[in-house]
Amino acid sequence: MAKIGDRVRFLNSVGGGIIKRIEGNIAYVDDDGFETPTLLRECVVVASPEITEAKVAKTQEAIIPQTLPKKEERPEIEETPTGDKLNVVLAYEPAEIKHLNTTTFDTYLVNDSNYYLYFTYMTRADENKGWTTRYAGVVEPNIQVFLEEIKGSDLPAMDRIAVQLIAFKSDREFKLKSPVAIEAPLDTTKFFKMHCFHENVYFDKEVIAIEIVKDDVARNRMVIDSSRLEEGIKAKKAIDRPTRKPVQKKQVRPDVIEVDLHINELIDSTAGLSSSDMLNLQIDEFRKVMDANLKHKGQKIVFIHGKGEGVLRQALMKELNHRYKGHQVQDASFREYGFGATQVTI
Repeated sequence: MAKIGDRVRFLNSVGGGIIKRIEGNIAYVDDDGFETPTLLRECVVVASPEITEAKVAKTQEAIIPQTLPKKEERPEIEETPTGDKLNVVLAYEPAEIKHLNTTTFDTYLVNDSNYYLYFTYMTRADENKGWTTRYAGVVEPNIQVFLEEIKGSDLPAMDRIAVQLIAFKSDREFKLKSPVAIEAPLDTTKFFKMHCFHENVYFDKEVIAIEIVKDDVARNRMVIDSSRLEEGIKAKKAIDRPTRKPVQKKQVRPDVIEVDLHINELIDSTAGLSSSDMLNLQIDEFRKVMDANLKHKGQKIVFIHGKGEGVLRQALMKELNHRYKGHQVQDASFREYGFGATQVTI
């Protein structure tokens, strides 16, 4: 039987979180700051508080910078014939690939070379200027090292990743390698799509893998002129943007605006649009409504996003946590909207 503090997933719907309180046969589950009332019998325990605390301790221990062991403590390194070329991979492995909305992800760095690596792994959100160090230390030759465990709620702060590393050998001569410093975008929406996880030679399970260095060649960083990019996007939208319907805003009560963000309510046809294109249209509509009401203090807006795989809701939460901070956010009445709507009070 589930109890307060357990991490659970919902048996008959998408979602889950940590049980904050139980009243009768109703459990109130915290999902990224929102309490969702759910029948207790429909909560499946994913991890108890004891297990969760153990994993947190393991992650905290993992991110402590490590130093190279003393000479007498270091094992003899067995070099491989191809190991004098650096091959470094960053990978994210889901604990439960069939439950991507609630699962955790283990982060690994693979060092497929005969070199020790001093390295740092960092992330940041697009809105932030500074970076957060998630791991710094030394990894031995020809192994993979566990960096940390992350949750879906951590992903909004991981729009970009950066890895810096220096390769060297110990107690023997070696060919000097250039220091590596790469920065790359991380499409965090892929963490909620099963088809984005693939087999990899270094792992038994399917993962999202990012090649940092391949055969001594570091991943190239793309340098884009942002002004030219913006001009190109505007020109493309002017040519092939689908016919958009006026946003459906209904005044369900004198003080509440209802906005349906289902894609078929926004455009006449989705022909030729990818999932990413449709998501961008939905976020654009959300921003328009928010921007139009920012001066209307106390205005309540209900955004209907549906349950689905939770991708749109995650995107809205990211907007509300970063672009539109300071507004009151809660689940809309589940009696009126089920579990597929979010209410924002300006």
